[in-house]
Amino acid sequence: MNRFLLFVLVAAMTTIGFMAALSSGNIGGFLAATDPLNIVLIIAADLVACSFLFGLATKDYSWVDRLWSTAPVLFVWVYAIKSGMDARLSVAAIVVTVWGARLTYNFARKGGYGREQDYRWLILHTRIANPILWQLFHLLFIACVQIGMFVLFTLPFNVIYTAQNHGLPFTPGYIILCLLMLLFITFESIADQQQWTFQNLKKAGADRIGDEDVEIRADLERGFLTSGLFRLSRHPNYFGELAIWWTVYLIGAYQTMHILNASIIGPILLTALFIGSTRFTEEISSSKYPAYRDYQKRTPPVVPWFPGRSDSEEDSALESGH
Repeated sequence: MNRFLLFVLVAAMTTIGFMAALSSGNIGGFLAATDPLNIVLIIAADLVACSFLFGLATKDYSWVDRLWSTAPVLFVWVYAIKSGMDARLSVAAIVVTVWGARLTYNFARKGGYGREQDYRWLILHTRIANPILWQLFHLLFIACVQIGMFVLFTLPFNVIYTAQNHGLPFTPGYIILCLLMLLFITFESIADQQQWTFQNLKKAGADRIGDEDVEIRADLERGFLTSGLFRLSRHPNYFGELAIWWTVYLIGAYQTMHILNASIIGPILLTALFIGSTRFTEEISSSKYPAYRDYQKRTPPVVPWFPGRSDSEEDSALESGH
């Protein structure tokens, strides 16, 4: 955590220094006169530089991972504050803050803010062995693309900010969409808690669970979770995350009554990123656990749905003639 606090301090100081240079020292006047999207872009550019340089210095490539639940919250509050705390933007910003606080807690309890980095970067690093190519990947994808996505999937707040300047009303439909966000946050929280409990049981051993927990015992033998929400989706937490940001997009679209607007690029790219992450993660899982391919056959990857039958169940059905 101390290293991340140092990162935050350096990022804050360099952002302030950059704004001071742009405004000849009049930061307050600069912030008052500058469009919120431009402020967000300045902060994002500084975070890209800091993430890349910290990665170079520490050989830890998870600095952007530590920003996933914090930088978007900062961005949405830029829009809310610049709007004069407009009711619609403030309510949505509060909901996003709830999302960020929960995700930060989940990431922290797994040790994400310590010295341990995401194992997937280490695997990718072995595949991109050339040091120049790796640092290009580090700069362009790990830093630029991911932090750019923070800007893009919070872009609906800019749509709402622009709409509030045209006097659009605060409507019950807006509250319904915000409540829908909270529902998806709850869904993601349950999935993360089930995964956290399972991983702790794996570390503690099967003797820590009761004889009645047949499904959990079977999952421990397989090596991966297939019960709870993971019976309906291989990645229910991914579904919750995507649903949250698609709902944010719908909030902006609802306020302008334009179902298609430029901010749709954010959730589309986020979905594409999660598709790539799902494939890469499952490539690793299927190589570690022999039963994972059967799980893939019967369970949807992200969007929850009724599970199919396992290979053993199919065999039993064939033997019984059903």
